[in-house]
Amino acid sequence: MAVQSHLPLIFILLLSLFFTLTQAATFDIRNQCPYTVWAAGIPGGGRRLDQNQSWTVIANPGTTQARIWGRTGCGFDSNGRGSCQTGDCGGLLDCQAYGQPPNTLVEYALKQFNDLDFFDISLIDGFNVPIEFSAVSGGCSRVTRCVADINGQCPAELKVPGGCNHPCTVFKTNEYCCNSGNCGPNRFFRFFKDRCPEAFSYPRDDPTTSTLTCHTGANYRVVFSATFEIRNQCPYTVWAAAVPGGGQQLARGQSWTITANPGTTQARIWGRTGCTFDGNGRGRCQTGDCGGLLRCQGFGQPPNTLAEYALRQFNNLDFFDISLVDGFNIPMDFSPVSGGCTRGIRCAADINGQCPAQLRAPGGCNNPCTVFKTDQYCCNSGSCQPTDYSRFFKTRCPDAYSYPKDDQTSTFTCPSGANYRVVFCP
Repeated sequence: MAVQSHLPLIFILLLSLFFTLTQAATFDIRNQCPYTVWAAGIPGGGRRLDQNQSWTVIANPGTTQARIWGRTGCGFDSNGRGSCQTGDCGGLLDCQAYGQPPNTLVEYALKQFNDLDFFDISLIDGFNVPIEFSAVSGGCSRVTRCVADINGQCPAELKVPGGCNHPCTVFKTNEYCCNSGNCGPNRFFRFFKDRCPEAFSYPRDDPTTSTLTCHTGANYRVVFSATFEIRNQCPYTVWAAAVPGGGQQLARGQSWTITANPGTTQARIWGRTGCTFDGNGRGRCQTGDCGGLLRCQGFGQPPNTLAEYALRQFNNLDFFDISLVDGFNIPMDFSPVSGGCTRGIRCAADINGQCPAQLRAPGGCNNPCTVFKTDQYCCNSGSCQPTDYSRFFKTRCPDAYSYPKDDQTSTFTCPSGANYRVVFCP
């Protein structure tokens, strides 16, 4: 009888445990940086992640004030004790408390009012590692990211080894820490917001632009990511485009950073000129137009100078090139900026000004395939040879593809994991 009297209680406890586990959220934390990151989570602890490794953290419904971040420059002994250059949590590999600034933060709270999860990326503890945070199930597709080169562009007053401090950490005044709750934007906050508009830049930052929600039950992914920085140094506006990536207007001196996953193939980055777009991101461009959209979903219309790449292919190599097979519109440099790879490529000649009359187009210089559409120039049969037109391009940009079969002198490689920079008008 005594055993029977406890069965209902045991059943209720097991049922409660089952319900909690089925409602728990998983966080898949991946390192796609070309260096080791020591991931940390409260709740969760910590884990060393070499490039392309991942770690899963589980958080129960009702979890609040939770954080995930990356630590860099760490050394730990066999007992999990040591220190990190950024994000250190009391000298422990398995974190029991929040990290030491600077560290880029993912923050979340699960199953709150209206049965919603709330999450954001915050720079209130500064920045050390590029991060993307996305929902991956439950019918929710929200994503937020902060992948700009904040460390490289950090103001001198905020710069520290391995990262970029928030001004509150440095100056500790109400102006930057918002202790009284009435502070407003300033030049340091705008530095962060301009580069990562979706992230919290100071404690009173507009939550409507920085806090995202999903219905409870979603799972999530946090990615410490490798990047492509796209920079405009032309004396005119360029509308940058990327597949994958989308598009963004870049005035002179501005930059835009995108991420691409290992295994990405047939990817392109290019610049568009002579564009006009309405408030919905619809319009047209004189060169490089991608179906009349600001945020490109497909390749651009020739003529346009192309940066092409494929990541983590055979022998664990990235392949990249500059191609003139779609013609030329903007001078370009395409270079690795990390991972020990230093071989960049450039096409910066005055091709527009010297373009043969038959290939001239408003704003650019067409490849002969675009104009004549014959096998001689398009290599549809796969057996074409250099022509006078391809030599025109090759003479001026010897590192770039001048026609479809121009492989041997025009494809470059780096070990997978490098970050890259594309510069218009280098």
